[in-house]
Amino acid sequence: MAIDQGTTSSRAILYDATGQQVSIVQREHRQLYPAAGRVEHDATEIRRQVEASIGRVIGAAGITPAQVVAIGIANQRETTVLWDRRTGVPVGNAIVWQDTRTEDLVTRLAGSAGAAEVTRRSGLPLLGYFAAPRIRWILDRDERLRERAERGHILFGTMDSWLIWNLTGGPDGGVHVTDVTNAGRTMLMNLRTLDWDDPLLTFFGVPRAMLPEIRSNAEIYGHTAIAPKGIAIAAALGDQQAALFGQTCFEAGEAKCTYGTGSFLLANTGTEPVYSTHGLLTTVGFRIGDEPARYALEGSMVATGTLVQWLRDRLGLIDAAPEIETLAATVADNGGCYVVPAFSGLFAPRWRAEARGVIAGLTSYITRGHLARAVLEATAWQTREVVDAMNADSGHALAELRVDGGMTSNHLLMQQISDALGIPVERPLFSETVSRGAAYAAGLTVGLWPDMTGLRRNRHTAARWQPTAAADRREHEYRQWSRAAELTYNWHEPVPR
Repeated sequence: MAIDQGTTSSRAILYDATGQQVSIVQREHRQLYPAAGRVEHDATEIRRQVEASIGRVIGAAGITPAQVVAIGIANQRETTVLWDRRTGVPVGNAIVWQDTRTEDLVTRLAGSAGAAEVTRRSGLPLLGYFAAPRIRWILDRDERLRERAERGHILFGTMDSWLIWNLTGGPDGGVHVTDVTNAGRTMLMNLRTLDWDDPLLTFFGVPRAMLPEIRSNAEIYGHTAIAPKGIAIAAALGDQQAALFGQTCFEAGEAKCTYGTGSFLLANTGTEPVYSTHGLLTTVGFRIGDEPARYALEGSMVATGTLVQWLRDRLGLIDAAPEIETLAATVADNGGCYVVPAFSGLFAPRWRAEARGVIAGLTSYITRGHLARAVLEATAWQTREVVDAMNADSGHALAELRVDGGMTSNHLLMQQISDALGIPVERPLFSETVSRGAAYAAGLTVGLWPDMTGLRRNRHTAARWQPTAAADRREHEYRQWSRAAELTYNWHEPVPR
């Protein structure tokens, strides 16, 4: 069983020994926006949905709980939960990875002693995107809460830790663990030792007593203490690393991009971390049991699927997300219109937290179709600049891009991405590779699959797109979009009081 705890929904999915999906249960959870730039989830709501989904997906498959050999968990990564060890009650809503409330705190931290060491130790730039500033922000607002955290009465976790702790008993003996991929997104883990780093803990003011134990991605952490009881929880990976694993990108140089709410491009760099000089993140790709960790370079694009949702929900130009492909196909090009969706700033490789979105090149000629096409192209050009950065960091050009996620059902978008990159784009038969990666890792742990070579045989190609755009046209359009991206800079500044 895979539990895929995502940004907008949680799913439980059962796979058989051949890697085929047997049954699925999915529940959306609320998106809470208490103020501009703030995004929250109710962690208790998510926990209840996940717990209920386990029994329901087993029932939907018509099997018994004894036939489920293991559970693997994939989760939204930087989303931050603090809760009371004795009661299991969160101290507040979870702060979601899209949230920007810690910008001012990060600016202050960037000017303090030790800031230069953050990237060298954690592999991550000092940004509010990651969990450590969120922990600090919460603790700074309540001195009594900080004192309880220092005594270990308040626990921290990303969503993997929150779920594992509750599934294994919660206040009655729940296991407080995380895995290397989620721990690596906190800015508190040393990228080489794969343990919490004392200088980073001191810099961010985070007590070690509140942190989970860091484990590999594939080992038995514990067993379910809720009904159905006794199922081994045998894997946990951050969602994008789960997709890397599900795409069987096991060797250095293999890369995937998951297109969802945001989009994330990861490339396996082998057993040594490659420190980016072009705006990418250095992160743990995966670690199986006692084997050496595999590292990755990552480029994060925060607004891709959310841009289509904005077109649907805020502007009302389409009634359902799939309609954007039909609308965009009514025109041959973008009509000179370019969209840069910096709703929460620009992420990799630009990292401009103050940027805000623009629509550039508007004329009276522009129609709904042109705008829809420009919206899709925004995802293609964001992918292009991340791939360019990755090629520069790795020293060799990416030969093909494996893609997955909900947006890959849009054939026009996939063709646009291939044209923007000038390389083939390949989608597997089963595009939801996040849950598949979690299931694969859990199955490896308990011996359902003997090795990673066997997992490669489960992968089959469903579609492949070849570039068709002329090189000069591609470069012209990329330059135009890049000019538009530069217009987003320096928009957000504190409001005078």
